[in-house]
Amino acid sequence: MMRWLILSVMASGCLAGGASAQGRPDTLQMSCGMAASLVSRAGAIVLGTGPNIYDRYVASRAFCQRDEEMRPRWLATRDAPQCFIGWVCERNYGGPGPR
Repeated sequence: MMRWLILSVMASGCLAGGASAQGRPDTLQMSCGMAASLVSRAGAIVLGTGPNIYDRYVASRAFCQRDEEMRPRWLATRDAPQCFIGWVCERNYGGPGPR
C-alpha cells in the first residue's frame, strides 16, 4: 500500500513538472499577424522574442501604470524581420512631473 502511495506521488510530481515547464509564446515561431493578434486579444501579454528574452506587450494605454508611457515595438516574427505587434509601457525617468 505504501509503495503505491509513493509511486503515485512521484508520478503526479513528474506530470506537474512537465506542465510548469511550458514556455511563453515565442514571436519567432508565429507569423506577424498571429503575434499582433495575440497582443490585441490579450490586452497585455508576456511574449518571448528569443532565447531567454521576453517582455510584456500591451494593446492600449489601459494596461500601463499612470507614470508610464507607451512605446511602439517591432519584433522579429517567423515571416517578418520587423513586425509591429503593439506597445510596451515604460517609465519616463527624468521627465517633467511631480517630485
